[in-house]
Amino acid sequence: MNQVANKLRYFIYARKSSESEDRQVQSIDDQLNRLKLRANDLGLEVKKIYTESKSAKKPNNRPLFDEMLRRIEEREADGILCWHINRLSRNPIDSGRLSWMLQQGILKSIQTVEREHLPDDNVLLFNVESGMANQYILDLKKAVKRGTDSKLIKGWRPGSAPEGYLNSKIKERGENDILVDEERFPLIRKMWDLLLTGSYSTPQILNIANNQWGYKVRKTKRKGGGPLSRTAIYKIFTNPFYAGIFYWGRDKTLYEGKHKRMITLEEYDVAQKILGRKGKQRPKTHHFAFTGAIHCAECGCLYTAVEKEKFIKSTGKIKNFTYYFCTRRRKGVKCSQKKTVPKEKLELQIEQEIEKYTILPEFLHWAIEILKEGKDQQNADKNTIYETQQKAMTQAQTELDELTKMRYRLLIDDETFLKEKKDIQTKISQIKQKLGESESKSEKWLELTERTFKFAAYARKAFATEGLELRREILRTLGRNPVIRGEKLIIEPNEWFVPIIKEYPAIQASYLRLEPAKMGDFKNKTELLGSVSTRWRGRRDLNP
Repeated sequence: MNQVANKLRYFIYARKSSESEDRQVQSIDDQLNRLKLRANDLGLEVKKIYTESKSAKKPNNRPLFDEMLRRIEEREADGILCWHINRLSRNPIDSGRLSWMLQQGILKSIQTVEREHLPDDNVLLFNVESGMANQYILDLKKAVKRGTDSKLIKGWRPGSAPEGYLNSKIKERGENDILVDEERFPLIRKMWDLLLTGSYSTPQILNIANNQWGYKVRKTKRKGGGPLSRTAIYKIFTNPFYAGIFYWGRDKTLYEGKHKRMITLEEYDVAQKILGRKGKQRPKTHHFAFTGAIHCAECGCLYTAVEKEKFIKSTGKIKNFTYYFCTRRRKGVKCSQKKTVPKEKLELQIEQEIEKYTILPEFLHWAIEILKEGKDQQNADKNTIYETQQKAMTQAQTELDELTKMRYRLLIDDETFLKEKKDIQTKISQIKQKLGESESKSEKWLELTERTFKFAAYARKAFATEGLELRREILRTLGRNPVIRGEKLIIEPNEWFVPIIKEYPAIQASYLRLEPAKMGDFKNKTELLGSVSTRWRGRRDLNP
């Protein structure tokens, strides 16, 4: 073997990555020392030494490894001297490439500290060793994922803790949590405070931290120990981890951290506005009172809404603004309504519309009282009408019975019988319909009138104080198909509000002229409500 090896030229390859796969592997210097001794013992000719700090779990990730194989293919060397097969490959693509070069005789030897692989060897052994290296990566990947998922569920961010925090190292691997860096935590909090005032730019804060406070970045094995960089401070100010949340994974899933938060979510949002950045948006659900209830007067599309935030420098706070606008989603129809309508302007127009129908609470109480006092008379009238209709029903049924008897006695033929029968049945059907209307018309009229009065008395207050759903319902009650044209709200009032618009102003003026002593007089109340009551009774046939 030594006689053959002496005639071959070798490249030494040593590799170690910072990832979990190589945590137990000797350092590159240790590998080189051992490989040089091995080369000396075997009398190998070494053409070049390659060292690389790259992971081998993915192909096309190691430029020096690819260069070494290319030079072997160009016959600049014949073999590779390495610590172990897993230093050359931990993925099936690179392993297959090495195996093929070995079988073709392009690569005449792979020498490790334990054994040598030659072109004439059984390929099974090489494939087993390279397969074990690849399987190790697969198993390690599963183990790391399980550990990562476990930490995420518990609320601990995997990986190195951001500036101002420390990774605990007192627990088992994968179980360590995140602690506060007592030295840097309060200083970074002061940086946030300066930013949130809106009076300091990021470079100014960086200068204060480094030159006035003497801030030093946390020292690690490979870096740190110096002043805070411009990039680092921007990473701090845009990292939601300081607000108690963090994102993880390719899909940027949001997690609520278990670590001690440095700022509130509201402060974080303010900071992003000051920086002029959107940052990483957290899921938000907006609810608007009038979306789906207003159409565009020009194209007929619905109006929707959007909420925007603006940092107010004078107050140091973020203020929310809501705007309504036409969706313009109807194909083939051009809409010129491009202006947005501020929520406050729209609400003012709705309040002005409600004002048209607003009545005094005293008027409501009087109206309900008179409606109830007049209910007995209405019931009497209803009974009289009902009795008349019942007599007509009885008479029609008697006519039908007599007609049937005449047919039995053969006094009329089939054609005459069927024609007369159809006419009588139509009359009976009409009488039944009127009976049903008589039963419900008065109650519907009373219900509609009372509901309209109550709406007119209390809608304005409810619109100003109640929630979104009730505000939407009030808008729909005002009229049919509210539309917007040129930022102006247009509502066609429902028919039952028309009497209030036409009659109530004069009634209210009369009421306000009354002396306090007369306000309790029932006669005056009846006279005041007489006109609107008459107006209402004349519209009984309206469909509520």
